[in-house]
Amino acid sequence: MKLLRIAVFVAISFALLRSVSGQGFVNLDFEDAVITPDPSSPYYPNAVYSNDAIPGWTAVGFLSPNDILYNSASLGTTSVSIFGVNGTPPVLDGAFSIYLYGGGGIAAGASISQTGLVPANAASIRFIAESVVLPFGGSLLVSLGGQNIPFSAISTGPNYTVYGGNVSAFANQSEQLTFTAPNGNNNFWEIDDIQFSPSAVPEPSEFALGAIGSLLFGFHCWVKRFSFTFVVRQNG
Repeated sequence: MKLLRIAVFVAISFALLRSVSGQGFVNLDFEDAVITPDPSSPYYPNAVYSNDAIPGWTAVGFLSPNDILYNSASLGTTSVSIFGVNGTPPVLDGAFSIYLYGGGGIAAGASISQTGLVPANAASIRFIAESVVLPFGGSLLVSLGGQNIPFSAISTGPNYTVYGGNVSAFANQSEQLTFTAPNGNNNFWEIDDIQFSPSAVPEPSEFALGAIGSLLFGFHCWVKRFSFTFVVRQNG
């Protein structure tokens, strides 16, 4: 009888451990944000608590890990910001979008990451993004389980591009997902609506050629989009 109790206890403990370690990713569209300014920060009220602003995510930037910026961006040093509907540049979708500035001061660049269970039927990861200063923006990196995920443009929206990458090798595994804008003074990226999809990423085709035309058009429009003010001034 005693052995039976022990066996049941072990089975329940194992199930609980699987439940804790196998939680899915959360807040992939950044709509769970609660904007709470940090009065202790020298950048108050633009500095907000990261746990409230991006629950589920960990940020790397000059204010992190406790704070990120709200509706503002660093000038000169790496930063992570969350932009709301009244911010400039405007959000890509919904009420909030994340803004990564590679900047200087932190070698790895600006990043957000979280660990979760990749869905068992996941074939690809998809997200919407835009380089705020097209066509001079730098690169955006996506990694899963510490491995770089190559991605490509698969469609366009009104003010963003939809990107997708193959993650089928990670299906049903608990891994760390990271988005990084590497160090670089012109590396500004806005991202939103991250999702895992059972559909494979289509092969690049005519869209790749069309993207060239979009870049040229973006060059024509980038000044208007890049008209927001950097309210935080920090040397890297």
